[in-house]
Amino acid sequence: MRISLVQVTSTSDVEHSIANCLKLGESAVESGGQWLLYPENAPFLGADRSRHEVAEPLDGPMIDAYRDFAAKHGVWITVGGFPEAVPNDPARTYNTQVMIDATGSIHAVYRKIHLFDAQVDKDTAYCESDHVARGDELVVTDVTIDGQDAKVGLSICYDLRFPELYRQLREKGADIVTVPSAFTLQTGRDHWHPLLRARAIENQVYILAPDQYGHHGGSRWSYGHTVVYDPWGHQVGATNDKEGFVTVDLDFEYLRDVRRRMPVFDHRQL
Repeated sequence: MRISLVQVTSTSDVEHSIANCLKLGESAVESGGQWLLYPENAPFLGADRSRHEVAEPLDGPMIDAYRDFAAKHGVWITVGGFPEAVPNDPARTYNTQVMIDATGSIHAVYRKIHLFDAQVDKDTAYCESDHVARGDELVVTDVTIDGQDAKVGLSICYDLRFPELYRQLREKGADIVTVPSAFTLQTGRDHWHPLLRARAIENQVYILAPDQYGHHGGSRWSYGHTVVYDPWGHQVGATNDKEGFVTVDLDFEYLRDVRRRMPVFDHRQL
């Protein structure tokens, strides 16, 4: 299964952000990517208080642009997070990950459970819950790409700090977990790689983590370092400090071998 993780610098300009995603997607397809994964906030990264101004339902033009691309090229796409309109609450949105199959159909939807309310340094604070509604459902979905079957658990960014979520995804059968993110520059420097690697090792899964990169306007900067970790905790592919993508092959026989050699899930006592 060949996947491409795309690293972008999205802004509040939806049209430009989507066009940039799809331009990089064209190159990723040329590299052989059969499943393209974009970071959190791929079509829109602006102030949380502005999300409701561009919010759309799942069948709106934002997601339709990615669906059309998937159908045109016969590839799967993960839109890491977009501002989904909340019924009967026009002032709030969901932060929603959408998985699209190679026919352009919506295959799975996950709404971010853990919302980012944090003071990352003395001058910078975030309170996602002021404007974003919390999701409440774990999602693991079956995926078949190029004749290979896998179960994929979905998560978004700040979820990464809650290992119990990932343990539940593994208990539901996940072989892969997506972690599309817009990790802040301040927290990314110290926490991005250690947290991703830990989730991969302790759950013996592939971790796919496309991240936003660079300056998005105002005081908002993202860390980048889009990366794939394998079930042993090895880094098997990563981007440079710029917009771009990384294409890697996932080896499920290797995943099964790791689980056979170190059957930690059979050894749990609690």
